[in-house]
Amino acid sequence: MVAGLVWETNARALVELPALGGELKEGIIGTPRFINPLLAVDNPDRDLVTLIYSGLIRYDENGLLIPDLAERYEISADGKEYRFWLKPNLIWHDGETVTTEDVVFTFKSIKDPGLKSPQRVAWEGVDVARKSDREVIFTLKQPYAPFLKNMTIGLLPAHIWSNISAENFIYSNFHLEPIGTGPYKIKNIKRDSNNLPTTYELTAFKNFSLGRPKLKKLIISFYSSEDELLTAHRKGLVESLSAISPVVVKDLITTKTVLQTAPLSRVFAVFFNQNQTKIFAQAEVREALNQLVNRQEIIDQVLGGYGRPAYGPLPLQPTPTEIQVEDASTTAALLTRHGWAKNLETNIWEQKTKTETKTLSFTLSTSDTPELKATAEILKNVWEKFGAKVEVKIFEAGALNRNVIQPREYEALLFGEIVSHESDLYSFWHSRERLDLGLNIALYTNTKVDKMLEELKNISDPTERREKSVAVTAEIVKDRSAIFLYSPNFLYLLPSTIKGAVFKLINTPADRFSNIYYWFINTEKIWPIFQ
Repeated sequence: MVAGLVWETNARALVELPALGGELKEGIIGTPRFINPLLAVDNPDRDLVTLIYSGLIRYDENGLLIPDLAERYEISADGKEYRFWLKPNLIWHDGETVTTEDVVFTFKSIKDPGLKSPQRVAWEGVDVARKSDREVIFTLKQPYAPFLKNMTIGLLPAHIWSNISAENFIYSNFHLEPIGTGPYKIKNIKRDSNNLPTTYELTAFKNFSLGRPKLKKLIISFYSSEDELLTAHRKGLVESLSAISPVVVKDLITTKTVLQTAPLSRVFAVFFNQNQTKIFAQAEVREALNQLVNRQEIIDQVLGGYGRPAYGPLPLQPTPTEIQVEDASTTAALLTRHGWAKNLETNIWEQKTKTETKTLSFTLSTSDTPELKATAEILKNVWEKFGAKVEVKIFEAGALNRNVIQPREYEALLFGEIVSHESDLYSFWHSRERLDLGLNIALYTNTKVDKMLEELKNISDPTERREKSVAVTAEIVKDRSAIFLYSPNFLYLLPSTIKGAVFKLINTPADRFSNIYYWFINTEKIWPIFQ
């Protein structure tokens, strides 16, 4: 009996902690092509980049920046110099030593126009210099408050990539067989008859800079469509999945699964091309269409409730209070005051002058994703019920970007913008970004806003930056160059056996793996002294 009491006392004193072991089988829609932090754009590439590579710093589960390969860093008083020191004894997945030569090579490669890295624009005017094997200095021509987030880009191993010319860079096998320093490394790759990867088997990297991950193995499988992914889930071939329709995910929630949700740094809106359609140059027309939109209805019907209304260009920032018009007669009165009248035969609003008759008629272009198509139909129905004529045009995502957005060949555009930081507003709303390669798809021009956006880029104080961004968004909202609709939630279905997976803010779907080294299935009990 005494022995039993001793055993029970000892057992109570033990602490249960995560232990190495277990595996997770994840399904992803799409096929990887460039598992390379310099070129990754599509979700499959970004997902694997996050698992296999690591940068000087990384985002934690709270969306805050923490050291990764860097031991520490210092920022000069004028905000133009960033010094980083690497942690000692860092190694690549192939056993080679990580040095600042890898850092310099990575960021000089990004700046190489021959590589055409989508990251290149963020590195204009930035010089990088190696001071020693562990110290590197970045020098900016002008202060740029959010520069630190550039340091999350995964490093490339110079001992592999420096031997590959810019002309042959895109053809390298290392895009699909990458060597990194991230939490997981490749153990095996399964391919189809066309030699394309169908499954990656990843194992925990014991030398990962933030500690060996607890999940021992990841099985990442790729599927061409949501239907194929869901079929694989029903068969038990995959346990976790994201990037699926909100209306579908509710049917997948069981006692064996957990649905993780988090705010997604994305704003969906209708952008007006005032150069293409004369009626959109009239503020009352843009305001009338805005007043008729019921954002919560879209969220409930299209997103299954997984989202929040958006009234401005920043997804997670309070914006000026909006008045939801309950009675369409209020909107009708707005148009009437500006010379519009409804044609009783066609039921379409018209504005007649001595030289022409304008009609409230336009096209609405968007992508062929289920959520956007459904949203477009809701908007079409609401606006046509009021007295507009709306033609919805649906495009494949690549064709939409190539043939519609870049040449600005749209009248109204239903689209989403990834806005992870206040400084991102510059790219979407500064007048310099209106041309075909810019991101100002509202073709917005406001000299006051331009000045404030330029100032915002150089403000490092969080309180001052927040105040400035509130002022900027208020001006953008007031001008009604877009109807902001909603910010969706990120949805991620996991097996209930996975513990430690926490998500508070997601910029891109790949961010779900940012803290994967904390996830675990197995546990062990140890004495507190060994904790």
